[in-house]
Amino acid sequence: MVKKLILVVVVLFAYLLLWPVPIDPVSWEAPEDKGFVGDFKQNQTLAALEIIELPDTHGPEGLAVLDNEIYAATREGWIIRYNEETGEQTKWINTGGSPLGLVFDKENNLLIADAYKGLLKVTPSGEITVLTRRVDGSDIDYADDLDVTADGKIYFSDASTKFGAHMGGTYAASLLDTMEHGGHGRLLVYDPADQSTQVLMTGLNFANGVATDANSEYVLVNETGSYRIHKYWLIGDMAGKSEVIIDNLPGFPDNVVRGRDGRFWVGLVSPRSKALDDLSGSPFLRKVVQRFPAFMRPQAVAYSHVFAMNGNGDVLTSLQHPEGTYHTNTGALETDNWLYVSSLHADNLARISWQDIDLENAP
Repeated sequence: MVKKLILVVVVLFAYLLLWPVPIDPVSWEAPEDKGFVGDFKQNQTLAALEIIELPDTHGPEGLAVLDNEIYAATREGWIIRYNEETGEQTKWINTGGSPLGLVFDKENNLLIADAYKGLLKVTPSGEITVLTRRVDGSDIDYADDLDVTADGKIYFSDASTKFGAHMGGTYAASLLDTMEHGGHGRLLVYDPADQSTQVLMTGLNFANGVATDANSEYVLVNETGSYRIHKYWLIGDMAGKSEVIIDNLPGFPDNVVRGRDGRFWVGLVSPRSKALDDLSGSPFLRKVVQRFPAFMRPQAVAYSHVFAMNGNGDVLTSLQHPEGTYHTNTGALETDNWLYVSSLHADNLARISWQDIDLENAP
């Protein structure tokens, strides 16, 4: 009996030390997590969220609005149309992939960053076209979020060149990329004028949300794995250069969406993981943790949180619900009467009335 126990222990240790895993962790120093303080002081604002059921679909990660209709990208590949006035829902088109970021261009074409299909365009009649799937001779395996400037150029993120969506799905791939921290994300631009695709930024740790400002002067891109947001300049003396405008966020930033009056809305899909931060400087131990069963590895934690900032990274308001009833928030979308909140895993869509949001007295 003792020999069998020793053998089991030896096999277990050998597994934890030697079993092949897809990640090759890179050492880095995670900034100290200050938690929910200052601009991010905890509050219960999102407890007032109104839930909109989504029958047969879930995970409305990306949102867009056109003519009083909300368009939501779901995990099943559907683009759902929700009429604000009537409450009617329609399954409009299915990309056959995993649509994430959504935005309309000036011709009312819906542009989609699809993790499996690449950059897509959907005409008002529902015709789907692949705009680009490759850049510099390599595939775009995880198109994540996007925005379009006044001249029609489409800026979008390729979350990870190593851990594409085909590696167990978009969420599983994001966990792998975050655990490795190898800087595989990039910011791309597609120019419909000559149908070219170019790389603008590389070395991002899970490149995620993308938004341009109203004047098409710069692009914001979220770096989920490093808890920060970059500004990439399109014009002026800084054109072609980038800077970090907000960092050491208390959670993992997902999408960033242009709002009104110079606002940008950012979804924090989960609070920071103390275990992951503590292991940032220990690549070997992160590899060992990757060999644990999935339920024992760092995962997203249920916590409702979106915040608004300006183009300089100044926080305008932080909306939260620590109980996380409507969880894994990816972003927020403004309409005249509502702020819609999206989610990575929730079974429904949510919104909160502007009457329940105190922008004037926000930090």
